[in-house]
Amino acid sequence: MNTSDQSQKKRMLHASAMPFRDLAKSILVLLGATLIGALFDILGFTEANIVAVYIFNVLVISVITTNRLCGLLASIVSVLVFNFFFAVPRFTFRFNDPDYLVTFTIMFMVALLTGSLATRLKDNARLSAQAAYRTRILLDTNQLLQKETDEPSVIRAMAGQLIKLLKKDLVIYLSNGKELAEPSVFRTDSSEASSLLSEEERAAARQVLHSSGNFDAAEHPQTGIRCLYLPIRGSQQIYGVVGIAMNEIPMDSFENSILLSILGECALALENIKNAREKEEAAILAKNEQLRANLLRSISHDLRTPLTSISGNAGNLLANYQRMDKSTRIQAFTDIYDDSMWLINLVENLLAVTRIEGGQVKLTLSMELMDEVIAEALRHINRKSKEHSIHTSSSEDLLLAHMDVRLIVQVMINLIDNAVKYTPADSVIEIRTEKKDKWIVVSVSDNGPGIPDEQKPRIFEMFYSGANKIADSRRSLGLGLFLCRSIVTAHGGTIEVSDNHPHGTVFTFTLPAGEVRLNE
Repeated sequence: MNTSDQSQKKRMLHASAMPFRDLAKSILVLLGATLIGALFDILGFTEANIVAVYIFNVLVISVITTNRLCGLLASIVSVLVFNFFFAVPRFTFRFNDPDYLVTFTIMFMVALLTGSLATRLKDNARLSAQAAYRTRILLDTNQLLQKETDEPSVIRAMAGQLIKLLKKDLVIYLSNGKELAEPSVFRTDSSEASSLLSEEERAAARQVLHSSGNFDAAEHPQTGIRCLYLPIRGSQQIYGVVGIAMNEIPMDSFENSILLSILGECALALENIKNAREKEEAAILAKNEQLRANLLRSISHDLRTPLTSISGNAGNLLANYQRMDKSTRIQAFTDIYDDSMWLINLVENLLAVTRIEGGQVKLTLSMELMDEVIAEALRHINRKSKEHSIHTSSSEDLLLAHMDVRLIVQVMINLIDNAVKYTPADSVIEIRTEKKDKWIVVSVSDNGPGIPDEQKPRIFEMFYSGANKIADSRRSLGLGLFLCRSIVTAHGGTIEVSDNHPHGTVFTFTLPAGEVRLNE
């Protein structure tokens, strides 16, 4: 006997077992019909009316009971009760009039047909309700799984829907396609704490993973395994295995089809999560590759000019030092110094960006005077700053900020150096500090040509240098402002760019303010 025959036999045996509640309902309805028949008999109604009462009795029993045998038995008993109480001679199962034989036969056939139709309608209504419920579960599963963004959430959502559908305990294993992860057990509210994690159960789950088939406990009764194991199979791999604790009542074909559809939806959701993760990783890899290419291209282009100048001036000094006058030699040394300082600042920015982007920078915070930080930054500014007028001002004599002083000095150097490089000689650069609420606000403004509005949204991006040209023909790598934003953001502050009126640019950033503590 195959599995389907065994399942059908179990279902028929379960259906044929008449519950005591159905038997009690049938007896009560039959008793009520007999009392009504007796009342009709006392009132002088014809036997046809009493027969109709019993036919209606069979219809009621077929509707209110769950077992189809109740209608059949009610049809037989109704004929016998009518014969016993209302056929002459009464209170016996004999009858004198031969016409009663036809009456009993027609009564039994009508009662049986009525009961069968009522039972069939009731079964159809029940099956339709079940189908609607199961279809609703499938639709809800699709919507639930689409909302989840990680594998455990998808598994929990699927398990909840399967428990609603099957009313059975579940054990679910996620898989990377080669091995099973630790299982998760999901139980119904009324289930007993039976083990679904024995070594035999795990072995059956592993067999499903490697064979891509099913493992039905009903086909292997000698193993003691309780579950039906099914793979969560996608187009690329098996994403997991589901174990369903089976009882004596097997799943019908409709339940099985809904189950397979839910597993398919789950596999699709897991596949989408995997594809999204791979796409994100590929995008990050492409972004890193693009950054690396931009860095190499920018460095190869922008290092060439200062290195050529340094090597050219150094070679000229070596070959013609004695023939050069003093002013020519000083100019050559000055050019070498300026170019080397530009390279040093570039390397410092590159190293700082690398550490910040790699998450290797740990802020060493302390309370520092803003005037001292600005003075330290001005000592490192490019020699060309002598061609500009740099003014500093503060709203208070002592402004303390909570900062990593080394990094904030680098921010000030980049902002001031930026103003020096992108403004013509004799421009005015103003550095102002003030306190607003719990923040120190620092602004660096110039009266140069300014920054076009279309470039402002991208001015803090890595490798973005805009269309501005630097006076000494070197291009900026576009790291300075990016580094400034990274450092200020790490301190919890903000940085922004705006127009200076009537013309020019203002860079403004904030730092957490500190408090002056006097020791008495």
